[in-house]
Amino acid sequence: MKSLKSLKWILLFLMLPSVVWAQKQERQVGDTTYYKTLIPETKQGLLKNMSMIANMNFAFRNEFVDGEYTQSRFRNEQFRLEIRGNVTDKVYFRFRDRYTRAQTSESIDNISRSVDLAYIRVALSDKWTVSAGKMCADWGAWEFDWNPIDIYEYSDIVEYADNFLTGVGFTYTASPKNQWTLQVLDSRTKSFDELYGAQPNYTESKAPLAFVANWRGVLLDGKIKTIWSYSLFNEAQNIDGSSANMNYIALGTEFNLTDKFSFIYDFKWSDEELDRTTIVSETIPNDLFAFSVSNAEYIGHWTHFRYRVSPKVNLTFIAMLDVANWKNSSNDPENLTGEEHIRNAWGFIPAVEYYPWSDLNMRFFANWVGRRYDYSDYSQERFGASDYTTGRFTVGFISPLAIF
Repeated sequence: MKSLKSLKWILLFLMLPSVVWAQKQERQVGDTTYYKTLIPETKQGLLKNMSMIANMNFAFRNEFVDGEYTQSRFRNEQFRLEIRGNVTDKVYFRFRDRYTRAQTSESIDNISRSVDLAYIRVALSDKWTVSAGKMCADWGAWEFDWNPIDIYEYSDIVEYADNFLTGVGFTYTASPKNQWTLQVLDSRTKSFDELYGAQPNYTESKAPLAFVANWRGVLLDGKIKTIWSYSLFNEAQNIDGSSANMNYIALGTEFNLTDKFSFIYDFKWSDEELDRTTIVSETIPNDLFAFSVSNAEYIGHWTHFRYRVSPKVNLTFIAMLDVANWKNSSNDPENLTGEEHIRNAWGFIPAVEYYPWSDLNMRFFANWVGRRYDYSDYSQERFGASDYTTGRFTVGFISPLAIF
């Protein structure tokens, strides 16, 4: 018996090199994890502090103009790839690129317009942080604060704005219920000539900067939440040397009335010495005014209702009204009535949202996006504008899909 056991161990010892060689050959042929990884194993632990997110909004659209069916199509409404995380416990970074926008470098900040975010944030203390790079202008109001994939249709002021600008920002978090932010940013991404063209009464500012102040508050144990802001944009200089500015106020207030029902109201007001939003300028034919008009005013009302039928089903309804005025219309020699109003833009978006999985932030939706554009008598008679409506019935899905 002892001799048999000894023989067994001798045979096993002799076969060991061939077994090891066979395993090595198998790894080389079929197991790619055997090779050196792109990210060294010693640094893979850093991934626990990082996230990669594919922000997606994909839909099948059925479109209408003035009640007439025009087309159906699949469309990638939004696809924004995001990478963010902590380099250390004091330094945070965030990068997000939009693949549904042309990737052309802008003349002012020297970064592609498709890049939403490319900044770092440094914690100076428990309450103070400083951010630098291309970031979201902290304009306030809930519509603007949400992830863009969650918006079925933006209101006019947000849709036409430069929402992502380069600069620095300082944030003071006094408590979980109060936070203040101050940003100093480039006021635009394009040059003055690219944005406004030849202007007889204005010249480009040497320091076209934007100053944004924001307050986020939580009141009544979370029943009321605010995102309020004031922004001052230096756009140009008048021929007399004074500054031509844009003043923007956004007041967003959320009311969480019950566990199932919430209501949001956003008020926006933009007073623009040069028509930055461009809706008024676009209404006026170039043969009448070949340059951007001065003293445009935009007022926005945006409401959002949400009722949670069950943990998996939400009913939502959005209503919005955008008002465009031309306060300097008295310069038009044929404006005999002093009319300033240009148009009203209405929007209605009822939607049903279904969340099939409790452990995945993905929803399927069906909605109707209806818009109506009503032009004033002055706009119709003087500029040839006419009322019209658009609509689309859409089904699709939305997800900030976390890759890691």
